[in-house]
Amino acid sequence: TLYCFSYLCFLMTSLGGQFSAKRLADSPFSIRTEVLGGLESRGVLRKISDMLEIIMKQIDTLSKMSNSSESHRLEELSSALHRFQPVGLVERIQAIAQNVSDMAIRMEQILKKTNIPTRGESLIYVWWMRARWTSDPCYAFYGVDGSDCSFLIYLSEVEWFCPPLAWRNQSSHPTTSSLPKRQAFFRSNLSLLLERVGSGKESLSFMRRRMRRLAAQWAAAARRLDERLRGHYREQKRILVHVGFLTEESGDVFSPKVLKGGPLGEMVQWADILTTLHVLGHNLKISLSVKELQGSLGVPPGRGSCPLIGPLPFDLIYTDYHGLQQMKQHMGLSFRQHRCHIRVIDTFGTEPAYNNEEYATLNGYRTNWGYWNLNCKQYMTMFPHTPDNSFMGFVTEELNQTERLMIQRDKVNNMAVVYGKEASMWKGKEKLLSILHRYMDIHGTVYYEAQRPPEVPAFVRNHGLLPQQELQQLLRKAKLFLGFGFPYEGPAPLEAIANGCVFLQPKFSPPRSSVNHEFFRGKPTSREVSSQHPYTEQYIGKPHVITVDFNNSQEFETAVQDILKDKVEPFIPSEYTCEGMLERVNAYIQHQDFCRHSSPFPTANDSRSWPGNPPSPFLQLPNSTALIWAPNITAPACWPPRSALRLFLSLEDSSCVKTCQDAGLICEPAFFPFINSIEAFSGLNAQCESLEAEKNHVFPAIHVDRRECFQQKEPLLFSCAGVSAKHQRLCPCRDYIHGQVALCRDCL
Repeated sequence: TLYCFSYLCFLMTSLGGQFSAKRLADSPFSIRTEVLGGLESRGVLRKISDMLEIIMKQIDTLSKMSNSSESHRLEELSSALHRFQPVGLVERIQAIAQNVSDMAIRMEQILKKTNIPTRGESLIYVWWMRARWTSDPCYAFYGVDGSDCSFLIYLSEVEWFCPPLAWRNQSSHPTTSSLPKRQAFFRSNLSLLLERVGSGKESLSFMRRRMRRLAAQWAAAARRLDERLRGHYREQKRILVHVGFLTEESGDVFSPKVLKGGPLGEMVQWADILTTLHVLGHNLKISLSVKELQGSLGVPPGRGSCPLIGPLPFDLIYTDYHGLQQMKQHMGLSFRQHRCHIRVIDTFGTEPAYNNEEYATLNGYRTNWGYWNLNCKQYMTMFPHTPDNSFMGFVTEELNQTERLMIQRDKVNNMAVVYGKEASMWKGKEKLLSILHRYMDIHGTVYYEAQRPPEVPAFVRNHGLLPQQELQQLLRKAKLFLGFGFPYEGPAPLEAIANGCVFLQPKFSPPRSSVNHEFFRGKPTSREVSSQHPYTEQYIGKPHVITVDFNNSQEFETAVQDILKDKVEPFIPSEYTCEGMLERVNAYIQHQDFCRHSSPFPTANDSRSWPGNPPSPFLQLPNSTALIWAPNITAPACWPPRSALRLFLSLEDSSCVKTCQDAGLICEPAFFPFINSIEAFSGLNAQCESLEAEKNHVFPAIHVDRRECFQQKEPLLFSCAGVSAKHQRLCPCRDYIHGQVALCRDCL
């Protein structure tokens, strides 16, 4: 709070003088002389307006703390507040906020009418450049040398704040619309991709080896999917892939650990993402350093004060959180404009409450990740954690018929392999291993440099780290793959199941989350993890996956005995095959568009939207409490299609993820804008004594005790994951293809 008031004092001093709420003309801001113009001026005004709104919310939060038990802290803050607050400060802040908001709107209107500033404005811009041109090397990159002439050239040709200069060659920049669209065709040859990936690091060599090993499977999958999609036009996209965590600027902690038991899950996924995009036939550019990133985007060197010239040269950009930070730093003013093109590979997922910066800051959801204000579907996860994000996935190697027969012949019934490459994972597991050793021979793949790690018992045959093909051979012989609880949600259990192993894993009671476990603390999700690998528990289950309480020795021993009796065939969920990943990512590329802003669907409580009594867009589904979208009601285009929509009212203290799961469906956040209306409440027979719109990650919802209905005010907060003990949520669900949870039946 003190920071906000200090910032406000600075803001008032910087922007000049006294503020009043009389009318816009009384403000010391002058639209024509003080505010710069173009995208930058609009951004500045919006930023000031947003800051003032946050200040007001924090003051309001402080005032509501009077009933709090933290009385000592309240007294300190209250005392500090009074020391900083002159008479009528709150009212004056409100006046400032209103003036700035009005000015931002007027600036938008003015800039829409004309892009040509007056001579006086040009002089203001030149004056500004005189003071600022040495603050960032990007100005010199664009030819600014301190002369007024270079200032005018920059302002007219780079940022377009000044009119074109008659004596300059007027070469127009290419526009996205002028570039011809091309059809994408499946590729079966990976040689070009392997060349672009290179092999300068061990991590890249690992990825190349994986690509080569799976090349035949990718080619076969491409042929099958091409046959299924025959007749469907697929547009070729220009795609930049910037692998931020492998850049030297991010520390590249993974490459040195590849040969020492380090985590390989991220590299497995990135190798498969690159292969998927290549095989689908897109125009691919790969960046593995900030210098390559800058060159690919056409970003000038410096600190991001200058914009990109011309349109973004890519339709899509795949990166990770490290790359996202690097892009923001070097794209500067252009980052916000182009961020709708970005897809973030995000292992554990990002929920809406953590993604919206203002909401996360004010409500205790701010973490070192998250807060990027993206559409949460732009985050792409390794497993389908929450439907708020897009499920990217990876690929598990498939067996041909000959390999399946060999597994049936060579499978050793009393052989177990432990999931744990690091010695620390074995610590404290002696009792479990002793029980297992009564029934099975135990094998490990623990990295060690000189001698057997002390954490690994003598009766365990430790092979050390194995190349992928040798590990596959070990899994094809083993009957059991044993998880110790860590690492969480890696690719290895799926590989073991695909090779005919049973995966035995621990159940977590209570579930682990950012609230009670250090590993998840700081991650932008409130998800509760019920076992080491929730995906295999939920989507695969018995007989391939057994989840038990490892603290109960009898339950563990019984599970081992049952596994010895069962005969299990190799199994891979369709979504983790090459064809499944190609199908899913192709659907995303062809249908997901986060740059298009469609008008909200008009609702009955907006009297200007409908003449007379409007028809309800919802119909009751026969023999169900669910609502469906009425086929005779038109609305803006949507993917997944609205024909898949099933609308339910949740129980109290239940997320939409669980509500939809209980109905055998999947929550679909793309449908939230269509159910955020009084018609949806009415169709579900909600007894609304009032209807308000507020920012909250559980809205739209009904407050059960007070019978108050709430619509969502901030689209970025639409959340499948949100839970409230006091609310029943409106939950948009959809069906899904068996083995391809990311897609509905009509999604293709």
